[in-house]
Amino acid sequence: MVSRVRVWLNRTYAENVFFMDQLRRNPDGRAVEIHATHGDPDSPVLAAADTAELEPADLSPAAYAEYALDQCRRRGIDVFVPRLHQAAVVAHRAEFEAAGTALLAPPPEAVAVFRDKVVGYEAAQAIGVPVPPWWRVRTADELVAAVEELEASGHRACFKPASGAGGVGFRVVTRSPFSLAHLSGFPSPQVPLELAVAAVREAGAPVDWLVMPRLEEPEVSVDCLTGTDNRVRLAVGRTKNGRRRGFTLDERWTGPARRLAEGFGLHHLSNIQFRMYGDRPVLMDVNTRPAGGLHQLSLCGVNAPWAAVRLALGDDPGEIVPPFLGPDYAVVSGTRPLRPASPAHPWPDPAPSTAAAVPSPPRPADRLPAPAVTDPAAPLPG
Repeated sequence: MVSRVRVWLNRTYAENVFFMDQLRRNPDGRAVEIHATHGDPDSPVLAAADTAELEPADLSPAAYAEYALDQCRRRGIDVFVPRLHQAAVVAHRAEFEAAGTALLAPPPEAVAVFRDKVVGYEAAQAIGVPVPPWWRVRTADELVAAVEELEASGHRACFKPASGAGGVGFRVVTRSPFSLAHLSGFPSPQVPLELAVAAVREAGAPVDWLVMPRLEEPEVSVDCLTGTDNRVRLAVGRTKNGRRRGFTLDERWTGPARRLAEGFGLHHLSNIQFRMYGDRPVLMDVNTRPAGGLHQLSLCGVNAPWAAVRLALGDDPGEIVPPFLGPDYAVVSGTRPLRPASPAHPWPDPAPSTAAAVPSPPRPADRLPAPAVTDPAAPLPG
């Protein structure tokens, strides 16, 4: 009898409930049991898991790596998909392997290169991958100088943290003074330059921002699956142009993505994002983790999460070519169950090694949510 596979997802995006669904619906009919941890007791991933646990709060990266190793040992985890504190976790890969756990994540060197967007851009440029112009700014004067240089060449400026993920901190610079127009309609990522400059001056400490031109659509997120031999097994682009989404195998996008994945050893699942700078695609970001929208590749007949787990366990799926490219689609919100909020289902006190798992509510065997529906609380794909 083939044994079950025990997979752990730590504090991850709500949208990864679909990642979990795909593991259970794997084409090999392999039994998969999923453990999930999170800091938010209302995260849908906890309700979707077979076992779940609240993560301890305020652990340092080093302490979190110890907590993760203890989880793997106690729960017999075969494959761990780390998102939170990924760098600290992969630095202890040998210890996880000794505990019988494969890490579905790149090696420390690859994670380090792309944690800092400036370092990542410099590394990509060195192997011939096109990147946009950028400025690293730490002071208000540097911010103004970078914005003025971009505007002088006809571009709109934007900025984001040099280290960050999920679009947090991204803003588009405008010269319009703050007015009632900024308070009308939905919140906007636009910020008047004078307000940004004033905030930096008043902060009393340097910022660490990347200033660059506002890149244009289409945006293409290339999902890659790469082996520890640095050979890419899968590279499919997910396109975004307004509300319209689709898929592509165009070498303009997948070629540079393969070059990055193979050149820097982005083992297992990674997501590499491009946008247009003028008339050419340029690198926007590299994520050394599965993208939130990875499950959408199921519209192309590909179960990428299961292929990645197979690869992590030493069962090479070989070159994966989508049997077809799915139709254009739009992302809409849907509902997912949460754990009951009642005294009958108490959560354990968050502690690294003493918290007991709380079993998930029963899942109907026929509950197969449509793969292109996403959780409204999750980031957009990629």
